[in-house]
Parts: sequence; C-alpha cells; structure tokens
Amino acid sequence: MRCNVSGAATAAAVIEDTVKTFKCGACGNTVYFENMQCLRCGHALGFHSERLEMATLSPTGNKLYREIKKGSVTRLRYCANEAQGVCNWLVRDDANAQFCKACELNRTIPNLAEPANVIAWGDFERAKKRLVYSLLRFGLPLDGSAVGKVPLTFDFLNDALTGHLDGVITISVGEADSVERERQRKAMDETYRSMLGHLRHESGHYYWMLLVDGTNSIDRYRQLFGDEREDYNAALERHHQSGPPADWSLRHVSAYASSHPWEDWAETWAHYLHMVDALDTAAVHKIEPGSGRFVGSGWPLKPFDVYRTESFDALIKRWVPLTLALNDINRSMGHEDFYPFVIPEVAATKLAFVHRVIRNATG
Repeated sequence: MRCNVSGAATAAAVIEDTVKTFKCGACGNTVYFENMQCLRCGHALGFHSERLEMATLSPTGNKLYREIKKGSVTRLRYCANEAQGVCNWLVRDDANAQFCKACELNRTIPNLAEPANVIAWGDFERAKKRLVYSLLRFGLPLDGSAVGKVPLTFDFLNDALTGHLDGVITISVGEADSVERERQRKAMDETYRSMLGHLRHESGHYYWMLLVDGTNSIDRYRQLFGDEREDYNAALERHHQSGPPADWSLRHVSAYASSHPWEDWAETWAHYLHMVDALDTAAVHKIEPGSGRFVGSGWPLKPFDVYRTESFDALIKRWVPLTLALNDINRSMGHEDFYPFVIPEVAATKLAFVHRVIRNATG
C-alpha cells in the first residue's frame, strides 16, 4: 500500500500538519513526531502514515488500539519495530503487514545483538522517517514499478560505503557516530554532514531515476546540470584528486555538486528538501524573519503549505531571511551556522527545476 497526499487540506490543517508538532487528541497538549505517549494525560500516541498526523490511542487489548476520536472503529497496532524502540508508526490491524510504510522499505539492518547497532539503528530510523514523511507530504511514490523502476529500498550496514545503486540506498552504520561523522566531514572538507542529509542526498539519486531519466524533463536537466552520460567514476576520481573547480560556488549549492551532473542533482534535491522541511517547521512556530521580526499569533497572513501550494519564488523569498536569522542566532550561542551555504543564482535556478519536477509529478 502506498499513500499519496491529498492537496485538499484546509487552511487550519495546513498550518498544524507539520513534521515537528501536533496536538494530543485527548487533552490538546503539544506532542511531537517521535512521541509515543502524551506527557500531560498519558495517552498512547502513534504516527498515522495514511493521514500524516499523530494519533491519540486507547488500548483495546492484544496490543491493539483505537483512536480517541468520534466514529473511530479501525483497530491499529504499532509497527513491529516498536519492540526495538525505534518506531512509533502505526499499521492498520486489517493490513497484511508487520511493518509501517517507512520500516517496510528496509532490506538489511545490522546485527541487533550488538547494543551499539541498536542505538545507531535508532538514529537511522529517526532520520529516515523524516525523509519518508517529506516524500509522502509531497505525494511522491515509494515504489517506481508504475514507471518501470524498482521500489525505494534501504540497507543500513556496518563497514559499507554510503551511496545509491538501482533503487537501494546504503547507509554506513558509522554515519550514526557523531565523532566518526565529524572526522569524515573534515576529511572530505565538507561544510555539513548529517544522517538526514545523507538520506536526502541519496534519495535524490532514486528520484532522478523516476522523475527525470527518460522523461520530458531530461533535456532541461542537461541544460542546467550537464550531461549525466559523462563517465561517472572518472569524474569522481578527478574530483577527489584535484578538488572542485575554483568557481564552483558560482554554479552549485556545494563543492561536491560540481563533481558530476548526477551529484549536482542529488545535492540540489537534498537542499530543496532541507528548505521545504525547515520552512514547514518555521511556519508552525510562527517564525517569519522576512517581516523584520518573529511575529505573534497573526502569522502567517496567508496560510500556506510549502509541500503542495507555494511557488518556488515564494519559498526562496522566505528561505533566505530565515537562514540568515538562524545563522545569526547560532553564532550568538557559539555554534556553527544553521545553514552554512550561499545559493548563487544558477543554483537557485536548479532548485526551481527540482521544485517544478516534483510538482509536475504529483499534480
């Protein structure tokens, strides 16, 4: 079963339906995406992936639940991975599935007899669920069989190379170790490295296969990003040996994006997902630096859904002042910048292309 998001959300739902905060259906307390229990009233919580919202639950026995809402009769249970403490997503009891929409994408996980692997897997699942949430909010398919492609699949492995191949996204367990991740960031001379960043980047390779390759978008893609038929391995070897061109910052969102047109697309895709998710979160917290202040309960003047309705121009006009404000706040706390990148005009045009490709694919 796959779920596309309806574009017919009401204005009120658009503001509240974000990945970061929801309301308990029993007491109205603010609850969050990863919560399994309301801290005010104690009711069980779970993420309902068909509606993309947190559900407040009442037990009915045998580890089954019903939602606390009028007319609710569907029995629900937690994903089988709840037993490992890594998942709070729900499955309909009448569905022939052990795992939720996100966990069913896993092909391989590390040996859970090792406690360190359980902790690392939890970090991986939290990041992956944010990615999957975004993909569902966009209405993007998780299975490309309708267009002759493979399903989206994940391997989370020890001693593996992070990357994408034929629909399989492989993430190294070492990426869940903050010390190792920082070592890798410095070794690769990167300004940013995170588990969620990896997942967003590698998902870009998958959706290039679905949304660009062999479609009417391929010619425009090659005009903007270059010809992906260039030898990929040779391009990466050149990049790692010689580094990016001196003027890469005039055309790309990152130095690595300059290595090959596929990597330029994947980096741009990841940055687009960064932008949309952060703007969505800013909306629920009523943060609007473009207005010259963080405003109160009257914000925003026009309700919007960054995943489904806003133009790219509207998004980028919100994104730039938000990043400048948050960078400044981070510096005031002695931290690195929230968004340590500058988007040149050419890269913004590429971001707009990603925006159009997603909108064209999801209607």
